[in-house]
Amino acid sequence: MKIMIVEDDMIIAESLVKELKKWNHDAINIQDYYHIKERFLDMQPHLVLLDINLPHLNGFHWCQEIRNVSKVPIIFISSASDNMNQMMSMQMGADDFIEKPFNLSLTIMKIQALLRRAYDFKVEQTELNVKGCQLLVEKALLTYEGETVALTLTELQILQLLFLNEGQFVSRNALIEQCWQSENFIDDNTLAVNMSRLRKKLKQLGVLDLIQTKKNVGYKV
Repeated sequence: MKIMIVEDDMIIAESLVKELKKWNHDAINIQDYYHIKERFLDMQPHLVLLDINLPHLNGFHWCQEIRNVSKVPIIFISSASDNMNQMMSMQMGADDFIEKPFNLSLTIMKIQALLRRAYDFKVEQTELNVKGCQLLVEKALLTYEGETVALTLTELQILQLLFLNEGQFVSRNALIEQCWQSENFIDDNTLAVNMSRLRKKLKQLGVLDLIQTKKNVGYKV
């Protein structure tokens, strides 16, 4: 797997490259901080590790630029680990957030887990329909009355589980297990941000109140 690292701390970047290569990944640290999108398009990586504080423009900007052209998994790595930055990361389209200083072995495990979810993610049903909304699983698209929005991997997994359980509440823990495999790696804010992002995309399609929330119970469509 090709992994693109955008990190201006060379000690951290080199340690990530070295460790990822031990796992037979083709890891490259990008040091051209003015043309990150161009480097991304040239490299076509399977996953991006992205710092927030970068020379020139910050990681949030480049995350949006990448999201405009790709649904590739993105993990933010940053010492700016307050709730606002973590929530902003999710809103920009990131799939996970790793706080510096980080445990290298745990970081590699999280990268491996996200790669498995992204590229081994298979379901028997490739199209799911709820109240006129069509979820195209293999294409990560949601359509309604001829309009379409693209979904990130996390958004896709959330909607897939909700659509498969139409009319029934799905617990927060079940959604976390579906998307992140371990409750240790996510908090309520992260799930709430993803739900908010999904509701905005549904609103773009003209779909209101599809996702219902019941306190201490969960979500349903």
